Amino acid sequence: MSPSKREREYARRRYQRYQQHVTETRVKRRLQRQTAASILAVLVLVLGVSLTVGLAGNGGATAKPSKTYTLPKPAAAQGRTWTGKITTNVGAIGFTLVGSAAPQAVASFVSLARQGFFDGTRCHRLATGIKVLQCGDPTGTGGGGPGYTFGPVENAPAANVYPAGTFAMARKSGDGASMGSQFFLVYEDTTIPADPAGGYTVFGRITSGLDVVTAVADAGVRGGGLDGPPATGVTIQGVETQ
Repeated sequence: MSPSKREREYARRRYQRYQQHVTETRVKRRLQRQTAASILAVLVLVLGVSLTVGLAGNGGATAKPSKTYTLPKPAAAQGRTWTGKITTNVGAIGFTLVGSAAPQAVASFVSLARQGFFDGTRCHRLATGIKVLQCGDPTGTGGGGPGYTFGPVENAPAANVYPAGTFAMARKSGDGASMGSQFFLVYEDTTIPADPAGGYTVFGRITSGLDVVTAVADAGVRGGGLDGPPATGVTIQGVETQ
């Protein structure tokens, strides 16, 4: 083989090795991007679950209220349906509560509402991973409640899917008897994984004003992120039931 042919062959092989290196580098970077995307997806899922735990974990009464409240019997709501309205600084939210589906949760909510428990309280948490706005804590910290807790879980969806407009009770992770006054409003269809205690008690639905909640969600979390106080402050001015 003449020198010129050897040089051409050498150059050809170098070019092949270069092409192979470029291809391997591209594949490696693609795999890295896919791995990063997968990790991000897992983090979002875990965060979504942790948000439910956070929602739930702050559901009971850890901070004592200034007034003593007593848990009513579920019979007070058994078989009954209530309509009502939550008046907030950003708009009104109409709702229906179904006592036949969740008598203990409905009895508690109605009793607290009629005693003015929710008046002046803030909706302290917006979770954009699981599409909920959490309210009902008199301290605004996520650790307050009425001074009592109750359970077990009532009327949790079998498929863990919570439609937009759902009213549900917050509770501690893994503890179905830790519900208190904190509740969450689902502003977009969402799946919330069950834990060993089950799902979350669905006790009513929004009948008007869902746009009020979605507007708060659209404004996002204060300071960014997926979970925290809503950028648009929401204060409950009063809750009517009838």
